[in-house]
Amino acid sequence: MGVWRKWILPILRLLIFTAIAVALVKMAFFPDVSSTAHPSQPTGMISDPITQVELGSIATTVVIDASVSADPAVDGRATLAGEVYEVSVKEGAVVKTGDTLARIRREVVQEPVTKTGADGNVTITQPRPSFTTAVVTAPIGGTVSDVSALIGQIVAIGDVVAKVAPTTFSVSGPIKPEDQYKLVEQPQDAQVEAVGGPGTFTCTGLTIASAAAGAEAPADGPSAPSGATVRCAVPADVRVFAGLTAKLTIAGGSAESILTLPITAVKGNSAAGTVWVVARDGAHEERAVTLGLNDGARVQIVDGVAEGDEVLQFVPADDPTDPAGGENCIEQPDGSVFCDGEGFVG
Repeated sequence: MGVWRKWILPILRLLIFTAIAVALVKMAFFPDVSSTAHPSQPTGMISDPITQVELGSIATTVVIDASVSADPAVDGRATLAGEVYEVSVKEGAVVKTGDTLARIRREVVQEPVTKTGADGNVTITQPRPSFTTAVVTAPIGGTVSDVSALIGQIVAIGDVVAKVAPTTFSVSGPIKPEDQYKLVEQPQDAQVEAVGGPGTFTCTGLTIASAAAGAEAPADGPSAPSGATVRCAVPADVRVFAGLTAKLTIAGGSAESILTLPITAVKGNSAAGTVWVVARDGAHEERAVTLGLNDGARVQIVDGVAEGDEVLQFVPADDPTDPAGGENCIEQPDGSVFCDGEGFVG
């Protein structure tokens, strides 16, 4: 037992540590050359990601940052040129459609009457003038917000006599041009979620209006004149206040069992586009396709490819380092291109 503890165990420990040390030295300084690739040889391959045309479903929605506003006042206009001889309302008065706002009259001069007496004397009499009258009525029901006419004022046809503000509200907000492509058909309503308001409700009579060409942007607003505005009516039984912010969600359309591709695989995202089909030999064929719905992640392919076709997952990018003009062109250090036999290309 003394020999075992004194000689054999120390020797075994020494052999074990020696073997570990030799293995570490070999791993660190003498690797297996058969398992190490030559540094001058490439060890990886670069290939374009590929995706397939697949059947799927697409449902599109457009969400707009909107706000609640009171509907604008409607003008009560004169239908007769003449003098205002009666104003029937004051600001703040509540009126119904057709109620009298003011009355206008126009003097009609009569032809003089000539009489010849028995003695031969001629008498000319000017009859009293007559008047043509017209009534300016409330175009809608609501509250009279402004009375601009005064008694005795001379007005022309079309002049504003008073304004009536309705008790109705609308939700409106700007829609991006690219989002309009998602609306395959003109929607009739939308879902509104008013922040701090009555919850989600449906607004009706939805319209999308663009500013007329050449129109100037409003002085008190940053919106561009070329932008479009979505507007819809708040139901009468929904209690809102002007100034509430809201999210306006419009259903753009949906379809099932349709051919789809990721939007990254398609150049263009509305009506017409281009994809790069991968052939069996690996070649890329540029092909025109007709596009449909687009939900922001995938787009409907109406025609141009078939189910199962393989296409590049990402649209190929043009090489910005290639000089324009062909094989005989050289890009100069300043970025210009010189083509042999053709001269300078800017």
